[in-house]
Amino acid sequence: MTATDVPAGHDPYRIGHHGAAGHHDMAVGHGEGGPAPKRIIVGYGFWIFLLSDFVMFSAFFAAYAVLKDRTAGGPGAQQLFDLTDTALETGALLLSSFCCGLMSLEMDRKRLWATEAWMLVTGLLGFVFIFLEGREFAHLVAMGDGPQRSGFLTAFFTLVGCHGLHVSIGLLWLGTMMAQVYFKGFREYIQLRVLCFSLFWHALDIIWVAIFTLVYLIGVHG
Repeated sequence: MTATDVPAGHDPYRIGHHGAAGHHDMAVGHGEGGPAPKRIIVGYGFWIFLLSDFVMFSAFFAAYAVLKDRTAGGPGAQQLFDLTDTALETGALLLSSFCCGLMSLEMDRKRLWATEAWMLVTGLLGFVFIFLEGREFAHLVAMGDGPQRSGFLTAFFTLVGCHGLHVSIGLLWLGTMMAQVYFKGFREYIQLRVLCFSLFWHALDIIWVAIFTLVYLIGVHG
C-alpha cells in the first residue's frame, strides 16, 4: 500500500495524535497518582540531613579508634570510666526515646495535654542524661584528665561531647515545639516539625548506643 492508497483521515501510526490522545496518555502514565504527601517529602529530606550527621560521627568514631591507646602514659578507659553512671545515662536516653514515640502517637490522635505531657517527660529525661554526662566531664577535668591530657582523652571528649551538644540542641528544639503545640495546636507545619524532632531524637539514641558499646563497654572490658 502506498501513501496515496491510505484512506483520508486514516493514521495507522497515530502520528497526528501526539498533540491529543497520545499526549494525554503520556500525562497519565507520568507521575500517576500525583505528588508524594508533604509529610513523606519532609521526612525524607530530614533523613538526608541526618545522614550527614552520621558521616560526621563516623569520622569521630574512626579518630577515637585510632587514638584510644594513645594515653601518653596517663589513665585509659579502664581507669576512668564508671559503667554505673554511664548505664544510668543510657537508660535515661533510651527511655526518653520511648516517651518521644508515645508523644508522636498522642499527636496523631490530636490529644493536646497528653502530647504536652510526653514532651515534658522526654525533655526531663534528656536533662537527666545531660546532667550525668556533665558531671562525668567535670569529674575528669577536676582530676586533671581533660581533653588536653592525651590523644585518647581528646578523641573521647570530642566524640561524647559532640553527642551531648546534639542532645542539648534537641532539648531547646523540644521546648520550642512544646510552646508551638500549646499556642497554635496541631497545624500541619507544626506536626512536620515535631516529626523532624522525633527523627532527630531517635537518631541520637542510635549514636549513643554505639558510643556506649564501643567506648565504654569495650573500653572497660575489652
